[in-house]
Amino acid sequence: MLPASLFTAKRFIKPVTPSGRHVSKRIAASAVSTISSSFSTHFFMSKTALSMSTVAPQKQQTKSVNNLLNELPTNDSDNELLRIRHSSAHVMAMAVQKIFPEAQTTIGPWIDNGFYYDFYFPETIDSETGERIESRKLTVQDLKKVKKQIDKIISKNYPITREEVTREEAERRIKEINEPFKLEILEGLQEPISIYHIADEWWDLCAGPHVESTAIIPKKALALQSVAGAYWRGDENREMLQRIYATVWKDPAQLKQYKAVLEEAKKRDHRTLGKKLDLFSIQEGAGGGLVFWHPKGSKVRKIIEDVWKDAHEKDNYDIIYTPHIANLNLWKTSGHFDFYRSDMFNQMEVENEEYQIRPMNCPFHCLMYKNELRSYRDLPIRWAELGTVYRYERSGTLHGLFRVRGFTQDDAHIFCLPEQLEDEIIGVLELTEAILTKFGFEKYEIMLSTRPEKAVGSDVIWEAATKALEGALVRKGWKYSIDKGGGAFYGPKIDLKIRDAIGRQWQCSTIQCDFNLPERFGLEYASAEGTREQPIMIHRAIFGSLERFFGILIENCAGSFPFWLAPEQMRLLPVTDAVHDYCYEIAKKAKKRGLRIEVDRGTDRLAKQIRNAEQQRVPIMAVVGMKEMESGRLAIRSRQLGDLGSYVVDDLLIELSQCAQDTIEFTQMGDVEEKEGC
Repeated sequence: MLPASLFTAKRFIKPVTPSGRHVSKRIAASAVSTISSSFSTHFFMSKTALSMSTVAPQKQQTKSVNNLLNELPTNDSDNELLRIRHSSAHVMAMAVQKIFPEAQTTIGPWIDNGFYYDFYFPETIDSETGERIESRKLTVQDLKKVKKQIDKIISKNYPITREEVTREEAERRIKEINEPFKLEILEGLQEPISIYHIADEWWDLCAGPHVESTAIIPKKALALQSVAGAYWRGDENREMLQRIYATVWKDPAQLKQYKAVLEEAKKRDHRTLGKKLDLFSIQEGAGGGLVFWHPKGSKVRKIIEDVWKDAHEKDNYDIIYTPHIANLNLWKTSGHFDFYRSDMFNQMEVENEEYQIRPMNCPFHCLMYKNELRSYRDLPIRWAELGTVYRYERSGTLHGLFRVRGFTQDDAHIFCLPEQLEDEIIGVLELTEAILTKFGFEKYEIMLSTRPEKAVGSDVIWEAATKALEGALVRKGWKYSIDKGGGAFYGPKIDLKIRDAIGRQWQCSTIQCDFNLPERFGLEYASAEGTREQPIMIHRAIFGSLERFFGILIENCAGSFPFWLAPEQMRLLPVTDAVHDYCYEIAKKAKKRGLRIEVDRGTDRLAKQIRNAEQQRVPIMAVVGMKEMESGRLAIRSRQLGDLGSYVVDDLLIELSQCAQDTIEFTQMGDVEEKEGC
């Protein structure tokens, strides 16, 4: 039996502790926001763009692309690459201003796979006619000009040097060249103010680091990628900027590798596949960022939810449900109205009171906890909810399933004693691993974030909570990095990123201690000594949101869901109308076993029926003709492996049902042991 390519079944025997928790024995290893994209798949180079070679079959190609991404250096692993990217941003800004002198610069940082720079193009006045000229909108042709100018600057081998100046001197120079956004940036800087020069041609406020000369930047490894809109400071009431995204590597071979990864990512785009496979849609007639789950997508969602609920119930969580709206006073008590008002929808009036559609679930769980006085014997309390929340995302930030206005969080909150905290965190880590592994995600990057400058709660409780999180990670055997000062104001946290089939990382799971909400809501428990104490509250999510996780799943498997998760597991392909009734009898029998089987209408020739099923990513196809009907057999074809032979219907359905239960792929009869109840 062939294990699912990326969705291997993991079965653990879990001993039960006296508290009822299952413990697995297995130890596993900017200031601005983008709001629109004008064009995003073009590359502009001085010579013909490098082409990507394709490898067949699909599994080999995925493996090849994955290896390419893993071989590429990162900013963290290669300081020279980081310097090249930072200096490239400066060179690009210089090139833009040489071509378009009216352009004003803002910020230009390095990012994971390259860099960007934001520009403001003000309206201008024609010197001859006096007519007002609208602000420039950068085009594909403009980017080609910018790339040529970048190459010229690199070729001139200009030195890049650092200078320190006083605040007054920096302000004088900025005003001299009319860069108003730089004045705002200057306000937030502390002396000494550092400036980086490209020869005597151009300069920018910058802390560095940079390369010593423009000639160090490999121009054949640099490509401009796209232009997007961005508000200055992320404020939609401020100026609209134009952001140029670019990538640069240490040599052309690395750029070629990176472009191969981008090509593969483009094929896996969940927005394209979602439409092609009829999984979901965003209906603009209903409003942007609101997801419509189509029947096929809903089937996958139900499986995800069932896996999630089953795992939580086995781990002694109670599944709960709470309202979608509440009186505005609840959000004032929780602090959300004060701190997150800009991300919340407007209030609605109900009987002269203001109500708020919920942006988060946690205040509801706090109210439920407070419904009665809890004893220390009642703790820990573990409540989990698939709660749909609604947040006001600006229209330009919306992006398929990854950035929406209505989404379902797999929220859970644990109320526990301080001495229970580390064990509870271990339990969350175990549950997170078990669920993510079932869906094929086994490689993680872990970050422990500690107390920021502004925080609530005493030093003692912060130290104890941070120690508990760190202790849980050590006991789990997971490697992790520390983000000093990166915790939430209400407590330290663990963030977990998963790695997909082509090596990309996605932020999903989070575990956060909260000292804020228990205090705001006055949550208490009666201690063994009879005193009233405040419980520790843990926020945690495994998927983050069902919508985003579904989008990641689609891209991870390129729409080819494994057999156990596929919305349509097998399609019956009738060769003649005479076998239609037989096909429907088989489908009915299969559905009783929990299998998701459809019957082709049979209006097309067999070759087209097979092609349609393969294009719809159906894992198993069964050809049904008179011979099959008379013999009670089915001729089976796998989308990945081709023809698998002819099988007795009842035996086949038993085998397929067991494959679905064991989360493995079907390759041939007899590889799955029949179990009781099959």
